[in-house]
Amino acid sequence: MKKLHLLFAASVVALTAGGYAFANSDQMPPRKIEWHFDGVFGRVDKQAAQRGFQVYKEVCSACHGLSRIAFRNLTEIGFSEAEVKALAATYQVKDGPNDAGDMFERPGIASDYFVPPFANEQAARAAYNGAYPPDLSLMIKARPDGANYVYSLLTGYGTAPAGVHLSDGQYYNPYFPGGALAMPAPLSDDQVTYSDGTKATVDQMSRDVVTFLQWAAEPEMEARKQMGIKVLIYLAIFTAFMYVAKRNIWKKIH
Repeated sequence: MKKLHLLFAASVVALTAGGYAFANSDQMPPRKIEWHFDGVFGRVDKQAAQRGFQVYKEVCSACHGLSRIAFRNLTEIGFSEAEVKALAATYQVKDGPNDAGDMFERPGIASDYFVPPFANEQAARAAYNGAYPPDLSLMIKARPDGANYVYSLLTGYGTAPAGVHLSDGQYYNPYFPGGALAMPAPLSDDQVTYSDGTKATVDQMSRDVVTFLQWAAEPEMEARKQMGIKVLIYLAIFTAFMYVAKRNIWKKIH
């Protein structure tokens, strides 16, 4: 399991490297996937988001934080309050100071935020040979065409074509700038066992973790879109009312 954590850490660290312009001649544009959350009426597929959280928890939470999400936020994607409380209690949260002025650890509660895997950035870099596994809270929003890019990168590993030279320890992925990156494919079939019985293929896990990370990056998305629709309906009605009023006023003048 530790090896899987390291592989996933390396894969997401790759997302922080420079050169994100898809116009780059040596980088293939991301595959265009139809996501449930796309468009004006887009919504989060809560079942997929729950599976994506399972991938995050079992594979990448040992390396990557989720600092902007509290345990209780998970109720927004369908987890019950009892499930959230049970999950939070499995984490040790630093609290204090107590009456003696000392910091202490206690079991997490629903209002706590996810506990980072490392005490600080230096500790993280020391564990991964200088690489810093980034926090995933805003990963999808932090990358151009983020959802499609992360999905494409996770599923895009393959054999280097003729003319592409890979150094020892490098792997080919056309969606990464330059095509060569120093980590193997982070996901493999049946890497997790989904509680709902869904087959855990690389494609499925990639879609699910992207859905979860999209929600994590923008938990208010559905409320924002619903408000936008209401505003457009209001403006349409108001415009129609003003048009009728204008016609009646100018009719009397003429």
